Amino acid sequence: MPCNQRRTAPWISTAAIALTVLSATLLPAAAHAQEYVSIKGNSVNVREKPTTRSSTLWELSKGYPLQIVKRQGQWLRVKDYEATLGWVHAPLTAKSPHMVVTARTANLRSGPGQKHGRTGQLKQYEIVQTLKKQGSWAQIQRSNGQSGWVAKSLVWGW
Repeated sequence: MPCNQRRTAPWISTAAIALTVLSATLLPAAAHAQEYVSIKGNSVNVREKPTTRSSTLWELSKGYPLQIVKRQGQWLRVKDYEATLGWVHAPLTAKSPHMVVTARTANLRSGPGQKHGRTGQLKQYEIVQTLKKQGSWAQIQRSNGQSGWVAKSLVWGW
């Protein structure tokens, strides 16, 4: 055997394979699923660190959807459709599905599809409540009570 090659004990590669297989099969599917929350209060601070003494990075309004990246006690490390934002106190969030409009504008339609008539127009960053999903469309409700359908590719959330 040439001196520049190393041998690895056979049990190391076997153990690594077994660990990979076990982690993929034994972990519950929920451990891999994306988890979302929305802002519960009228205005909630997103902080740099998981403490109220930490500086405020952002202030988010009611319904804003967030994806949970990590949990630490009563704090959630969250991100939105653009990037990781920071930490939010978990009691200030809800499990009420919402979406934020990511396109410059999005047509609100009477049904799930472009063949349905336009009933309104959503503006970028508008927050809407999610009522139902069907294929590539979501039925939503605006804060003024108007509801309709929007293409999911034009919004982010759940």
